[in-house]
Amino acid sequence: MKFAAITRLERNVHRAGEIVGVLAKYGLADWIKGLHYAWIQERLKSFDGQNIPDLRVEERVRLAFTELGTTFIKLGQLLSTRPDLAGVELARELARLQTAAPADPPETVRATVEAEFGRPLGELFAEFDLLPLASASIAQVHVARLLTGEEVVVKVQHAGIESKILADLDILASVAELLEVPESRLRLYQPVAVVRQFRRTLLRELDFTFERGHLEEFAGHFAEDDHVHFPVAVAKLSTRRVLTMERLDGILGNDAVGLAGSGVDLNEFARRGATMYLQMIFRDAFYHADPHPGNLMLLPGGVVGVLDCGMVGRLDAELAEGVDDMLMAVVTRNSTDLAETLLRLGSVPPGTHREELRADLTDFVADYAGQSLQHLDLSGALNSLFEIIRRHNITLPPPLSLLLRTLVELEGTARRLSPEFSLAEVFQPFYLTMVKQRYSPRRVLGRLQHAYHDWERLATTLPRDLGEVLKCVREGTFAVKLDVRHMDPVINRLVLGVVTAALFLGSSLLWSMKAPPLVDGVSVFGFAGFLVAAWLGWRLLRAIKKSGDINSKK
Repeated sequence: MKFAAITRLERNVHRAGEIVGVLAKYGLADWIKGLHYAWIQERLKSFDGQNIPDLRVEERVRLAFTELGTTFIKLGQLLSTRPDLAGVELARELARLQTAAPADPPETVRATVEAEFGRPLGELFAEFDLLPLASASIAQVHVARLLTGEEVVVKVQHAGIESKILADLDILASVAELLEVPESRLRLYQPVAVVRQFRRTLLRELDFTFERGHLEEFAGHFAEDDHVHFPVAVAKLSTRRVLTMERLDGILGNDAVGLAGSGVDLNEFARRGATMYLQMIFRDAFYHADPHPGNLMLLPGGVVGVLDCGMVGRLDAELAEGVDDMLMAVVTRNSTDLAETLLRLGSVPPGTHREELRADLTDFVADYAGQSLQHLDLSGALNSLFEIIRRHNITLPPPLSLLLRTLVELEGTARRLSPEFSLAEVFQPFYLTMVKQRYSPRRVLGRLQHAYHDWERLATTLPRDLGEVLKCVREGTFAVKLDVRHMDPVINRLVLGVVTAALFLGSSLLWSMKAPPLVDGVSVFGFAGFLVAAWLGWRLLRAIKKSGDINSKK
């Protein structure tokens, strides 16, 4: 695995050098041991003119990711949804990452659109403004008019962006593989799995057919709701790199002045938006996972318009059941059930102290469960839960972490729209519905059926499996394979110690017996062997000390 990772790094050596250079500039390349570059840092400034030594680590990470471009901006946005990995402070800072990017020249945009459809731009649109309305890291948006007269916006992918992203993904995959070694503390955070998830997410975001499918699915779920509207995609003018959508005419959620002057009840608008999100999560198990203010729009009549549906989340039945269990444990103040649910859903490292975890969760439940819904700080509660999870090195499944982070961001967005808004209060009817469904006869019957199928499968396969085991025992082919992980370094050191001791004893005998050839009465082979043994012994002691330092830091 290491050889393949190093090969990929060599293939992208120029870009890898740029990445290391930017990380070193911001004081983040801590793996370059022995290189003292603080005096250089003092003379460096960030791309936006800030003195790097004056910045917090979290700010330096955000600025470094911004300077490294699209892939790292998207990686930062992913990590902002994973406080269990990055920590609450870093996740909060990475959520500020801006996706604005320089726009492609007009002729490049024209060439991209015409190449996608194989026709001149004038045959596709009655009007097309080649100057973009906005430009983000992956695509830019243009205003256009269809041949039939409707106003639309056209999302056009930046030229050459896919090849740049693929090169960066190769580098990230290589670094993740090199970091996921037994001696690394970062191994607990599963860097290979995180990069694999990131690759899958980012490649889907590069394919606009997925976003068009999301728009259609959301529109179907809210077809009967007059207070929610998703832009309608124009299928015949949409491809993998171009997405044409209905243009919404309203006030963006981050336009505080425009919202304040609209005359609309912003508390009601925030309530409608929050209700929409909770319906997505608890009714449809399919939700828009990026609820920042710029993705919401106040449309005429107080209708909630939703933009940018590229990032979504889905909940399968098992995860939905786990979320229900967590909520029930918090409401009933049962820290034991909450601990067991987290341990069941998450990836737990060996040696986790369950009693300490249960004690932390008991304090957490006592702090938040007694608050009234109107005054409950839901985002504060979830951030506290993330801190506990990270303190105990528990890694949540990505869909669950994304869901919890979406709820944190949703409450923040809603309170920006209306400071007196309470997401917990809006959540109460959904909780009551969840409780009714949890203990409904249909749900109980479904669990019994599932348990019956499991036992039936076990009863069917157990006799055959036992028969195969007995057959192997009779034929003398039965074997027990003991897989002891991470023993290679220990065995290597043991072998090195034996070789060093044998070489030392052998050299001592040659020296004491004055075995020829001799120089000034000293055996040449004995002396040379003694030096080699001393060097091997020094290497062995150094490796043991280094291993002890790593373990003590853990």
